[in-house]
Amino acid sequence: MKAAKFHGQGRITIEEVAAPVPGEGEVTVRVAACALCGSDFRPWRQGWPVTSGHEIAGRIEQPGHPRHGERVVVYIPVFCGRCEDCTAGRTQLCTGSRELLGWQRPGGYAEVLVAPERCLLPVPDDIPDALAPLLLDTIGTAAHGIRQAKRVVPGGRALVLGAGPIGLGAILVLSRLGFGPIDVIDPTRYRAEFATSLGALPTTPEQAATGRYPLVVEATGKDAARQLALEAVGPEGAIVQLGESDAWSLTETRSIRLKDFFLIRSFYFPIGDYAANLDLLRADQARYARLVDEQVELDGLGALFAAFARGERLKPLLVPA
Repeated sequence: MKAAKFHGQGRITIEEVAAPVPGEGEVTVRVAACALCGSDFRPWRQGWPVTSGHEIAGRIEQPGHPRHGERVVVYIPVFCGRCEDCTAGRTQLCTGSRELLGWQRPGGYAEVLVAPERCLLPVPDDIPDALAPLLLDTIGTAAHGIRQAKRVVPGGRALVLGAGPIGLGAILVLSRLGFGPIDVIDPTRYRAEFATSLGALPTTPEQAATGRYPLVVEATGKDAARQLALEAVGPEGAIVQLGESDAWSLTETRSIRLKDFFLIRSFYFPIGDYAANLDLLRADQARYARLVDEQVELDGLGALFAAFARGERLKPLLVPA
């Protein structure tokens, strides 16, 4: 089979590799679509020992298995189902396994992959393959963080920092869950203009810093945005921190020190959120479909990543032939 190899410094090759063999409790999935994600810039720049790609939709290809032929998305935490967090429904925080598909185990930038059957969530017939990966990071991660925030901030004005896939997903989820007006900041013109087409209002860091927002969603993983989020959040407001990076470097200013606020970190979503995520996609399916702005086969993955890194694509897909 063919799979992408990330060598670092933006170099990707497509190579013939041995087809994976499922172990106990696992099945083979033929990839229908794998969405590019900003977190994949780490293996793109640094290289990675296994096949990357973690926003995966496909079809179970296991003749004789009861689920053979079923359309699925791949829930990336390889959760054990037995630890304290799993039994409490917090499958994304499983302490029995720290492996993630597409990170520690081979992922979806390939023709096929192997995954634990319990990590395969059924895709209803009304959800096309091209939109199914959005149920994971774009909707799932963003929505879980915003649901957490609603425990302390039920609604009101919001600021979204970063109009990449997670930030755009957050704008759609915020709108659906009753927040507004929604301001947005992104330095990339294409993404900023797309965010305004979804109803968000462009603002500047200077304006946002004095905005006193009840809710701020930080979706960049950049220190500048994290610093701004701390300045922009209002008293007893909440910051939802979705972006990731290797380290933080922030400055506690007087305006940050002299207020109370909540800081919420959302890594991924619990598997129990999946039905609600389907409802969010169905409610705004035409708007989510606009995010998928290019689809390529494996041979086009390198050029697509370069365009994605330049901010010229929103939520492009690898669609293996």
